[in-house]
Amino acid sequence: MTRPIRILELRSVRGTGGGPEKTILLGTARTDARRFAVTVCYVRDRRDHIFSIDAKAAGFPVDYVEIVEAHSLDISIVPRLRQLVRDREIDIVHAHDYKTDLLAWLLARDGVTPMATAHGWTGHSWREQRLYYPLDKWLLARFPRVVAVSSDVRRELIERGADDRAVTTVLNGIDHIAFVRDPARQPAVRRALGIDETDFVIGAVGRAEPQKRFDLLLEAVASLTPRYPRLKLIVVGDGSRLGELRNHASRLGLGTACQLLGNRTDVVDLHHAFNGFVQSSDYEGTPNAVLEAMALETPVVATSAGGTAEIVRHGIDGLVVPIGSTQAIAEAIETVLRDPDGARSRARAARHRVETDLSFAARMSAVEAIYVELFQQRSAANTTRLAAART
Repeated sequence: MTRPIRILELRSVRGTGGGPEKTILLGTARTDARRFAVTVCYVRDRRDHIFSIDAKAAGFPVDYVEIVEAHSLDISIVPRLRQLVRDREIDIVHAHDYKTDLLAWLLARDGVTPMATAHGWTGHSWREQRLYYPLDKWLLARFPRVVAVSSDVRRELIERGADDRAVTTVLNGIDHIAFVRDPARQPAVRRALGIDETDFVIGAVGRAEPQKRFDLLLEAVASLTPRYPRLKLIVVGDGSRLGELRNHASRLGLGTACQLLGNRTDVVDLHHAFNGFVQSSDYEGTPNAVLEAMALETPVVATSAGGTAEIVRHGIDGLVVPIGSTQAIAEAIETVLRDPDGARSRARAARHRVETDLSFAARMSAVEAIYVELFQQRSAANTTRLAAART
């Protein structure tokens, strides 16, 4: 290549965002600028007063821009995006959600190549489930390339008509250098949370939304506390069900055994208070929260949702349980409680896995190979068109 491939990472999200934001920003920061010139663009609703991706982006060496929309159906953003594509001389628009998938498809009329990462379809509103998601899957089946964050996501796209050669599974990775456990930090973190050194603390991280099934986790912990009075639960994350979950914890009589902290920016610190981590979800893509727990050597219990069973090998890196079972979650937590040596062994294996197979470098290498392939196809098509025009 005589010049860098120019990429537009395009995303629309409300509020604080989630795992994809970490992937997009860190991936852009780690990209070799000699090979790839990446612009990160977020479509931001001007009514969203808790949007904070700009603050997160400020901590990374990235070319970050925003397109501000008046409302969710503001079509004036399309010409502004087209101008951005022209100004940056973009080759590939890489979309990350159903809205920007459509925008990338529209921008392809201007000569850029669209691609997408399918992070999964985790929303629960009627419009998302009955309208937006089915349309998105139909559209992605017509993209030249799609990155699926799990084999389940890939399978669903192929079932909706995508060419299996166009959909590549690339599991999420993690920057294991940024997520390192330091046992010396545990006492201070526990004191700040009001937790005794003799307590056994289960942590969970994720948005308080229906698919995360924190209700099952609360019930599992409540079933264990009569036998394990030093068992504590800390749930980190905000969302539409947070108030309902607090009421549920009260009804279960968990009292001070449970803390629902809401949104926190110090998740790495909080892991130093955890003796175990539980993901209780019904649906996931490839969960960043689980990857972070693996990197921080927090023993993992997780349901088999989405790509979880691909990153956590049952009995090796953690314990994988069936979806939707309070009893299975409780039994796995009890295994961690009763066999700390086994839990530590699995945690060490998990750390090794994120340093190798699930490293962020491995993920970026796979995605960058797709960029190069698409750019070469685009260049070859342009050469063919020019040759045809001369004859």
